[in-house]
Amino acid sequence: MIAPYEENEILASQARQPPSAEHWFGTDNLGRDVFSRVILGSREILVLAGLGTLLAVICGTLFGLLTGYRGGWFDEVAMRTFDSLLALPALLLALLLLGTVGQSKYSVLIVLVIVYTPIVARVVRSVVLAVKPQGFVEAARLGGETQTRILLREIMPSVLPTLSVESALRFSYAIFLVASLGFLGVGVQPPSPNWGLMVKEARTFASLLPWALFFPAAAISIVVIGVNLMADGVKRVIGPEQAD
Repeated sequence: MIAPYEENEILASQARQPPSAEHWFGTDNLGRDVFSRVILGSREILVLAGLGTLLAVICGTLFGLLTGYRGGWFDEVAMRTFDSLLALPALLLALLLLGTVGQSKYSVLIVLVIVYTPIVARVVRSVVLAVKPQGFVEAARLGGETQTRILLREIMPSVLPTLSVESALRFSYAIFLVASLGFLGVGVQPPSPNWGLMVKEARTFASLLPWALFFPAAAISIVVIGVNLMADGVKRVIGPEQAD
């Protein structure tokens, strides 16, 4: 409804046009409308990053609840496995995984889940370890409640404030990671309007078509900064003592 052109519609006669009333963000070297590609590319960035973050938060929460509550060898094995994944920078780990599973949207989604699940799990586990010794959890255990009920009814409410902040932060990092993989050419492939891929394609013509480089890069910056500010706002709303 917003984009005036299709994401890959080529207007050969209007190639390399600067920003104007007809093309707000100008056109690229092939004649594609940059404004339309930035608008339509947001769907891919936000859907991939959002779905990847959601799955990572779900998996990380489950692992964090179970490892923190059960402890023992299960906790030790899971945490050492997560430590081995966290030993590598997120981008490097993503590149290694993409080299193994191939380059596609689904591969990027899998990478996001694998990269961010350990981080969420460790955050949730730390909260569970602090809550588990408290009296209301012990009372529920002595009252014969099942492990699932204790985790969901007694412990989970204490996890939610910290988890909401962590989810917002993971979402912002996921947006940046998806864009970075597109820029490096190992994530989604052309002719996708992925913002990172748009920056990569425009880099060759940076001196000739600076607008084709600036607008997708600005979109990445605005969204990442906006989500980080949202995370800070959530942290202030729920209270620093809970977020910490």
